[in-house]
Amino acid sequence: MPTAFEIEQHRQVQSAAKTVLQQMAGLITADDTEKSIAEKAHRLLQAQGYPDTWYHSCPALVLLGSRSCVSVSGRDYQPNEERVGNDNLVTIDLSPTRDRFWGDCARSFPIEHGKVTPTPQLIEFRNGLNFLKQMHQQMQALVRPQTTFGQLFEWANMRIRQNGFVNLDYRNNVGHSIANDKDQRQYIDSSNDIPLSEVGFFSFEPFIRLKGGKWGFKREGIFYFNDAGILEEL
Repeated sequence: MPTAFEIEQHRQVQSAAKTVLQQMAGLITADDTEKSIAEKAHRLLQAQGYPDTWYHSCPALVLLGSRSCVSVSGRDYQPNEERVGNDNLVTIDLSPTRDRFWGDCARSFPIEHGKVTPTPQLIEFRNGLNFLKQMHQQMQALVRPQTTFGQLFEWANMRIRQNGFVNLDYRNNVGHSIANDKDQRQYIDSSNDIPLSEVGFFSFEPFIRLKGGKWGFKREGIFYFNDAGILEEL
C-alpha cells in the first residue's frame, strides 16, 4: 500500500493535469492543430509548476481528426498540423512529473460547431464518452487488491467487445503501473499475473473505437488501494 506522503505527492501532480484538461476545454478553437493544442497544454502545465514530463519528452500527446484512432508511443510522436475545424474529436494525454511523482491523465473532447461541447449531438460521440465513463466506474467497483493485471485486462477487453468497441492500443493493453522509471512499468495485459496491490499506483486508460466507427476515445486516471483495500482514484 502506498504511504500517505506518496498519495499526496502523486495527487498534487495528477490534480495539476486534471486542472489543465479542464482549462483546455475552453481554449480549443477550430483553428487549432495538434501542435498548437500540445503547446497550450504544456504552457498551462508550466504555469501550474510542472514543466517536466516522465514520458519520452512528450508532456502532451494530442490526437485529432484523421489521427483520432492512431495509437503511438511518445517516443515516436510528432504533433500534426491538421486543423480542428467545425466537427472533430481531440484527445489530450498529459504526463507531468515532479521528482519521482507522476501524473497521467487523458480526456477526449468532442468538437461541434468549432467548440468543445459537454453535450454532443453526434451519437458516436455520446456513446464513446459515456461508455468510457461507465467503464471506469465499473472497474473501480469491481477490482480488489488480489485482482491481477491480467484479470483486469481480460475483464476490460470483454467489456469493450461486448459493447461493440475495439481496443486501439498499440500494445493491446489498458493501462500500466506508475513507476519511478518508465521502463519498469507493469502493463495491464493478458500475460501479467502480478496482483494490482503489489504496485502503489496504476493507470487505467482504455483507448477504444466503435466497430466501423470513425473516432477513437480515451479516458485515463490513476488509482490506488486505500488501507481498507478499496480502490480510489487520485
